[in-house]
Amino acid sequence: MAHVHATAQKGFGAGTNDLYDRARPSYQPQALSFIRNAVKAAPPFNVVEIGAGTGIFTRALLSHSEWSDAVKQLQAFEPSEGMRTVFSNTVNDDRVKVAEGTFAHTTVESGWADLIIIAQAFHWCPDYNLASAEFSRILKPNGLVAFIWNLEDREAADWIAQLRDRIERHEGGTPQFRLGLWRQTFDTPNYKQYFEPPKEQIWEYQLEGNKSIVVDRACSKSYIAILPEDEREQVKQDVAAIIDRSDGRKWIDESKGLFEYPYKTYVVIAQKK
Repeated sequence: MAHVHATAQKGFGAGTNDLYDRARPSYQPQALSFIRNAVKAAPPFNVVEIGAGTGIFTRALLSHSEWSDAVKQLQAFEPSEGMRTVFSNTVNDDRVKVAEGTFAHTTVESGWADLIIIAQAFHWCPDYNLASAEFSRILKPNGLVAFIWNLEDREAADWIAQLRDRIERHEGGTPQFRLGLWRQTFDTPNYKQYFEPPKEQIWEYQLEGNKSIVVDRACSKSYIAILPEDEREQVKQDVAAIIDRSDGRKWIDESKGLFEYPYKTYVVIAQKK
């Protein structure tokens, strides 16, 4: 996995992928509709997904009412072999193929794609300028790149802020989405040459959560997954304690242990000139 951050290689490597697929949230229907409405071409579309992971976004896309019949072919690229294995086992659609690839290196023919989608992944990009050139190469005229991320909403509840504070201490200098380093993309020579200024949209909402899913989701973070077992166990205990303190937690069904899990989804659209 050349050109992939060491923490991502190990933290999303063998043995971590089933937990990731089980614990991470899917994508909001309104965000998928927003991306669909941004595509200027007529369907069906040729779609490229880079950093496709275990297929969480792919499955959401293909099951969405506005997308299910709008995809002609989807070429997915993912550098982690373990994630590709889970992808292949969970995405069952003849229109879809998955292969090894990175943001700057795909095997897509030039001018093939109507849309490039990067879900929960672009913050790991090591070279924004090279990636922008690759995006331009494989897109058709007027094609676009859609970047999408889900993130816990630390402003919506005290317990979420405490959760984020607890796990973020282990980030170890990794280029996490929340830091916004990925925004440097839009100032690179290749991006400015080939793309329009980016457009952004944010949605706030509540997922359904319980103690188990919150703990598992924390442990699915790459920088938590690579911790020694004793430190990872301490993270689990501390996250559970944060939930039990219930600062700002709102119940959905207390008898079932279900509560509101505040989230935001961020979408950035980059239109090719």
